[in-house]
Amino acid sequence: MSDKASRIPESKYVQQHLANERTFLAWVRTGIAMAGIGFLAAGFGFNSSAYDRIAHLAAIITGITSLLGGISIILFSAAAYHRKRSQINEQTFQATTGLITFISLMLLVIGLALAVLLYVLLFPA
Repeated sequence: MSDKASRIPESKYVQQHLANERTFLAWVRTGIAMAGIGFLAAGFGFNSSAYDRIAHLAAIITGITSLLGGISIILFSAAAYHRKRSQINEQTFQATTGLITFISLMLLVIGLALAVLLYVLLFPA
């Protein structure tokens, strides 16, 4: 631990640290949910009688993207938690938009892949 961090008692910023922890846990739940979407999509594809090549491709894309996205969100949120913890103690906090942008793009890709998967499953050619 650095000298600067050891001089500033964390109890001085209890509310900010608790809010930071709640935010981290919310991101972890989001990451787990995103990974679960991939397993759900794969289950739809494999259990379908109208399963074809496009549905298989959409299920693969959704599953891999969801799993990697969920893991990435958990890793990025852990890094953001530790960075914000230091910034709170040093009173230099600045909000970042990187994680928000990343999750928005991941959800867009997953949403499009799910839309293709559901379309193929509901309206087989």
